[in-house]
Amino acid sequence: MALEKIIINKEEAGKRIDILAAEKTGITRSQIQKLIEKGSLTINSRPVIRNYRTKAGDIIEITITEEKTSELISEALPLEILYKDEYLAVVNKPSGMVVYPAAGHSRGTLMNALLYHCKKLANIGGPLRPGVVHRLDKDTSGVMVIALDDRAYYDLAGQFKQRTINRKYIALLYGNLREDKGVISLSIGRSESDRKKMSTRVKRGKEAVTTWKVIERFHGAVLIEAKLKTGRTHQIRVHFASIGHPVLGDRTYGKKIEVEDKDKDKKKITFPRQMLHAELLGFIHPVTGEYLEFKSPLPEDMEERIRELRS
Repeated sequence: MALEKIIINKEEAGKRIDILAAEKTGITRSQIQKLIEKGSLTINSRPVIRNYRTKAGDIIEITITEEKTSELISEALPLEILYKDEYLAVVNKPSGMVVYPAAGHSRGTLMNALLYHCKKLANIGGPLRPGVVHRLDKDTSGVMVIALDDRAYYDLAGQFKQRTINRKYIALLYGNLREDKGVISLSIGRSESDRKKMSTRVKRGKEAVTTWKVIERFHGAVLIEAKLKTGRTHQIRVHFASIGHPVLGDRTYGKKIEVEDKDKDKKKITFPRQMLHAELLGFIHPVTGEYLEFKSPLPEDMEERIRELRS
């Protein structure tokens, strides 16, 4: 059983409890509403209704009883497989899909789908995340590689550790970067004030390096290409937020989920999820020694926002 405690600040006051709790915890809104109905979510130690508007100083407490799931369940979920052989699979993960089961996400994950489509996964990585050598955040889309046997797992994990994997991301950022290209070299560690977040303002962070270049500039936003020299949790999101240009739609590290259109008579452009996409992944095949590279086109929701920004 896990207890989640959240104190509402002035900026968060006025939001519906179900919406705010979902944003703060990563649990879906429908699951939050079920917790409210069961009395597992309280405000100031009292039961609450799901349309309650929060006030500054409110204390949200969420009690989560973790499901006793020790075995990964196969699910017939749609999944775009870019490449598959007996050693590994490369997939195009959609936004909104969690990589592996955890509290609040026992079904509908990439692992559930992979077990259905691939039948066999590596034995290493734990019972709920076999074959996982890297991950993408729930709301980040794009290319991922999964090991299907133990030899591939060890080899791919080694390539990530040695930083020989080629990774390229596309992101829409808030504001306008002054330069056309650059490098962000800021250590990243767990935030001391919010353990669910990462931060560059920590005493003992790990080295993190992101190189970037501008692809296209808009009114109030910029499209960039980013490459990782390291692979820290939330690295791109944290790095750009730390220099004042968070990924648009990122509700954890950037509060900007909309941009004003250059034509003031038009409605604002909203971003329902973080505009971050893993476009390219390149690595050496663990068995054949061949260099493989896979690309994923921008998903329609990002393409649509880019068209709106251009218009």
